[in-house]
Amino acid sequence: MKLQVLVLDPVFDTGLSTMLDVFSMANALSVMLSLEVPTFDVSVIGVRKKVKTAHGLAVPISGSFDPKAGGWLVVPAIACQMPDVLVPALDRPEIRDAGAVLREAKAAGMNIAAACVGTFVLAESGLLDGEKSTTSWWLAPLFRQRYPSVQLEDGRMLVKSGALVTAGAALGHMDMALWLVRQVSPELAGLVARYLIVDNRPSQSAYVITDHLSHADPLVQRFERWARGRLSEGFSLDDAADVVGASKRTLARRMQQVLGKTPLSYFQDLRVERAVHLLKTSDKSPDEIAALVGYADGVTLRALLRQKTGRGVREVRAGG
Repeated sequence: MKLQVLVLDPVFDTGLSTMLDVFSMANALSVMLSLEVPTFDVSVIGVRKKVKTAHGLAVPISGSFDPKAGGWLVVPAIACQMPDVLVPALDRPEIRDAGAVLREAKAAGMNIAAACVGTFVLAESGLLDGEKSTTSWWLAPLFRQRYPSVQLEDGRMLVKSGALVTAGAALGHMDMALWLVRQVSPELAGLVARYLIVDNRPSQSAYVITDHLSHADPLVQRFERWARGRLSEGFSLDDAADVVGASKRTLARRMQQVLGKTPLSYFQDLRVERAVHLLKTSDKSPDEIAALVGYADGVTLRALLRQKTGRGVREVRAGG
């Protein structure tokens, strides 16, 4: 499989290294175990001759972009993790030049993958318009605001939409690289994951710090404060709207814009978050915890834990 990795200054050290290590390990294991699978032909390219990582390491550019090579064009993250740094970075000429490369790749029939903040670079090119995507969970409000035509599914770790694949935060680079290996050989991908000790994590939801997201908007912050104070009670959209000082429609619209969730869905997320905390820090039974967060019994809580975090009660408690 031909892979061209497009690095932009300053590239996120861990993201780039993680992907290259996955492909290198896949090639090594393929030879060692005599697996009859295609090798991963990886070249690191840039829109500038010199690229450095966020920690100042020089990245060896091994070739120039070749749209005729086929295969995949892969975009790791630039090291601009927070909105106040990322927004001005996206206005740099290098990002516009990268957008031109991405559009040329798409026109040539290539597949494109982007991880973490690299999803913003892909979105800037316009190629994600009308497509589904994920991104780093804490940047979801900015992503929705900046790219309203993209169908953001930020709870997911990896999203495929046509010839485009996007992955979530930071070590989502690992998930994306393993997914690419899996397209060649599921067996090889499984072996690489075992050698690198990588767990399956289909969702980002278990890692989301909801406080961080809700503070992106004062109205959402007021809703969160109201919701946290009544998790053991029933949900009422009328009461919520009265407390935050907005109409039900305005509240619902703002929640969708900032969090991509309905008020009720976010309320349920907070209940699950509280339940997870209690499971980790107390010896209360699932039924007792369910009552404390407003559910009738532990069965409902168990189902929501699986749905929201991908883990069961025992797994949550074992995770500490």
